[in-house]
This record gives sequence, structure tokens and C-alpha cells, in this order.
Amino acid sequence: MKMDNKTKLLKALPKVDECIGILIKDSVPAAPARVIKAVVQNAIALEREKILRDDPQCGERSLVEWVGIFKRNIALKLSPHFKRVFNGTGVVIHTNLGRSILSKKTTDSLAQAGGYYSNLEFNLETGKRGSRYSLVEDIICELTGAEAALVVNNNAAAVFIALDTLANNREVIVSRGQLVEIGGSFRIPDVMAKSGATLREVGATNRTHLYDYERAITENTALLLRVHTSNFRIIGFTSEVSAEEMVVLARKNNLATMEDLGSGSLIDLSQFGFPKEPTVQQIVEAGVDVVTFSGDKLLGGPQAGIIVGKKDAIAAIKKNPLNRALRIDKFTLSSLESVLREYFDTAKALKNVPTLAMLTITPEELKKRAGRMQRQLKTRVDRQCRITIVPTISRVGGGALPEFGLDSWAIDMQPHRMKLSVFEKRLRSLPIPLIGRIENHRFLLDVRTIQDGEIKELVSVLAEFFGSFAEGDGEDIA
Repeated sequence: MKMDNKTKLLKALPKVDECIGILIKDSVPAAPARVIKAVVQNAIALEREKILRDDPQCGERSLVEWVGIFKRNIALKLSPHFKRVFNGTGVVIHTNLGRSILSKKTTDSLAQAGGYYSNLEFNLETGKRGSRYSLVEDIICELTGAEAALVVNNNAAAVFIALDTLANNREVIVSRGQLVEIGGSFRIPDVMAKSGATLREVGATNRTHLYDYERAITENTALLLRVHTSNFRIIGFTSEVSAEEMVVLARKNNLATMEDLGSGSLIDLSQFGFPKEPTVQQIVEAGVDVVTFSGDKLLGGPQAGIIVGKKDAIAAIKKNPLNRALRIDKFTLSSLESVLREYFDTAKALKNVPTLAMLTITPEELKKRAGRMQRQLKTRVDRQCRITIVPTISRVGGGALPEFGLDSWAIDMQPHRMKLSVFEKRLRSLPIPLIGRIENHRFLLDVRTIQDGEIKELVSVLAEFFGSFAEGDGEDIA
């Protein structure tokens, strides 16, 4: 960029005070003066930097154009960072999109917990201070068959506090094939190290036998640990020790037992064609002292780490000072209780817990849903986009059943005048972002994770989106 042109562009930049005055006079859109000032200063400073480094995108803008830029930036700054999205990915327990969603009944309980005072730590019978954990402990015990229960803020915390309580400064024996890494690079060995427990690996990656545990036991051993490998599979020449076998060995040597189930389920989903997975009830019945699992995975509730097991072991964990740092709040308690109560009737849980409903809906029902959505879209956006329905595969998500695919149906959207990469990016910029996936040069919306009640709203959002492009729009949509 020539020096005289650079100087010209710098001189053409609008005056900060003048722009602020125009925006305040226009009451944009009832924005605080400090926000208006910050947006104007940042936008002009950014343009100045681009001019100085000879950015070819720089050019003169009118004051009207600048005001438009400021207004868009102000609206963006005032909009929440945390947003609702439409999930068209087909991943039911989508970690990046908030994992399990909650029913209307459960979200109503959240509104009540936040909008009113509650008996969070007040015993209504005695009129004295109560325990927040007692509000859900009896329900969890009734559903799982455990003697006692405790809830902390996530399953990593559950594993951490259990190990810190039961095995601090002592050895924990675990199979090499079960030393998993979960999302965010959190690894079981690292959690164990932080808890103060000493890891003692036994067996081989693919095969571990009961005698491997037995030979590793020393006078410093505190615990035998099983970790359910829910986020990966080892197949072929494999062997592992069952929970029942581990319990017998532990009792023979006066040791405690623990199992981290991860995506713990209260319902045997194999009846719906899923691979056989142990339920929480089965592991408790096997006699394991401490069982940990997540609240927001296959259970279909809020983020939480649920600890169940023998009364003495749970009592010790409750007394751990870490419990105060890891405790759950009133919103988790309220929503977790609401979800757990659905499990008193399995048929109702399968219908009323959204995660279970999405996992067990039939492909035939999904095809009907896709057809309804296709018909509504074709009447609104047929001129701008080709709409068809195609078979696809959904995923459970949340690190559960990674190799298992669910037959599903998707809306295949082929915009007539827009590259798929641009289309996908623009959909993520909508007031309610729409998240789908590009697969084999097609943009797909898997209807498994689009609720019936969302279809009308989603169709309207897409119709408005396509309607915003004039026939002559060029660079942005080519």
C-alpha cells in the first residue's frame, strides 16, 4: 500500500466522539455508554492496525457504513456467550453441546429452585439444619439397591474423593487395560496420583486374570479398582476379572473394592438392541463397596458424580473435607431428583427422560419426523435449497458405546447458491445456532436430536435465513 494511500485511509477513519454521539442519540439498542465507547474504540483501533500493516481488505467507508459495523458489534457484545443451539448432529449425549438435555418438568424444577427459597439444608420435620444430600440419597438407594449414596459435582470428582478417602498413601491395584483417558486429557492414573493413592498396574493391556491381582496384593494395598472402559473397546484375545470375582478376592484379603462405571445406566438398554453393558444395580448387587458414575450421560440428568455403595465406605467419603469443595448446588439437586423420580416407572423414564427417549426411538418414527420436517421446509425454502431425507447413523456420545451406531434419518440440505462450508458456518452464526454435519459432500441434520417441538421453530429460522439473501448476493454465498 503506497504511503499517500495509507495516510488517506488513516485520515478517513471516523472520529470516536462523533460516532459515540450518533450511537447514543440512536439509543442503540439501549446499550450502556461504556459498551458503546468500548466497541467504537476497538473497531477503529482494529481498522487502524490493518491499515498500518497494509491489509488489502482495507478501504474507505462512509459514516453510515461505520455506524452499521458498530451496531452489529454492539449487538454481538450484548448477546449471551452461553446460547441454546439446535442439535442436528445426531449425537445424543453431545459433550460439546451440553450432554443430556432435561425435560420440561425438570427445567420447571430448576426455575423453582432458583426463583424461590427452598429447604436445601433445612429439615422441615425438626425445624433444624438438615443435609442437602438427604434430599436425594434415599431415592438413589432405592433405585440402585445401595446402602448409602453421595452426589458430588462430576464423576471425576467422585473418583477423586473416593480414592482420597479409601486409599490415600496406600496402593490401588488396577488392570492395565482399564487405565483410561476421558475427555480433556484427564487420565485415571493422574486422578489417582492427585488423590494420594499409589497406582499398582497388573496384567496386560488385553488380558488380566484374578491371579494378577492376587500376586500384587501387599500389606500396603488398600483397594482393588475396576474401571469400566465405556469410551473404547479392546476386542479379540481378551480377558478381565468380573466384579464378583474381585469382591471375593478383596474380602478374602480384607480389602475394599471400587468400580468406576463412568456412563452408568439404571436401565438395561440391551433390550433395545444396544450392546450389553452392566447397570449400576448389577455392580452394587455384586457387592462392590463403592460405585461411581455420571449424572449427565446414560442417566440423562444434570452434571453430577454419583457415589453409591456400602454404608461405612460412603460415610467415610462424606466426612472427607474435600466433600465441601466438591458438593453440588441446589440446581443440581433439584434437577437430579426430578430425573431420578422418573426411574420409579421404567416405561415413564424411557418416555420422559429426553436422553432415553432419543436413544430408544425407532427408525420408523424418525423417518416420519424427517418427512414432516421435509414437507415444512420445502414449502418455505424450496427455491433456495434442495431438501431430501436420507438414512444415516446416529451416535450415543458422551464416551458411551463408541462403536455402536443407531439407524436414523436426516434432512439432506443442498443450498443452490452457497458452498456447503459457507452454509455450515453461517448456520452456526444464527440467533439460535444450528449445528449439523457435512458428510460425503452433504449437509445433514439428523432428526434424532431435533425435538418434535423444535421443528416449527427450526423451519422458521431457516426460512428467515434463506430469505435474507437477495438474488444478486454474490461473494458471500458463492
